[in-house]
Amino acid sequence: MGKIRIIGGTHRSRQLAVLDQDGLRPTLDRVKETLFNWLGQDLTGQLCLDLFAGSGSLGFEAVSRNAAKVVMVEKSAKVTLQLKENVKLLRAENCLVVHDDALKFLTSNQLKFDVIFLDPPYSSDLLAESLQIVSEHLTVNGVIYIEYHQNIPELSQFNILKQSKAGSVNYALLSKKE
Repeated sequence: MGKIRIIGGTHRSRQLAVLDQDGLRPTLDRVKETLFNWLGQDLTGQLCLDLFAGSGSLGFEAVSRNAAKVVMVEKSAKVTLQLKENVKLLRAENCLVVHDDALKFLTSNQLKFDVIFLDPPYSSDLLAESLQIVSEHLTVNGVIYIEYHQNIPELSQFNILKQSKAGSVNYALLSKKE
């Protein structure tokens, strides 16, 4: 069993349990720090989607920063149970954990989100696949955060607002082109 640390907001410095599972790699603290500097530290009133929740690292940071609602979608039943335990621990009434395949979730989702976190397993094509349809789930001024290993996915339908790299992790903040 591993741990993640919430680095900002009302739950700052809280540690949460994370299962040791293949492909599960929590976002580095320094990457989260940069991301939430980009987004602003306070997400009051915003709806957030952590589409490949995994450890929940990004979603719990949004919860801690007063997001109105955070939806975490996770395919693994075991990981989903751990996320739900962490939601209870934080008493995060603004957080909903959904056990579902991410792409399947998008086909039935009716909500529009202000911030969408996309950090699927590096060994899959899920980032490219989800980028093809996820912009339909954004509010007018919504943004998408992506994390990827080496090959940047096709981004012609997006504006790259910010991008950076930490070690072997590449990440960017995108908006939909009008």
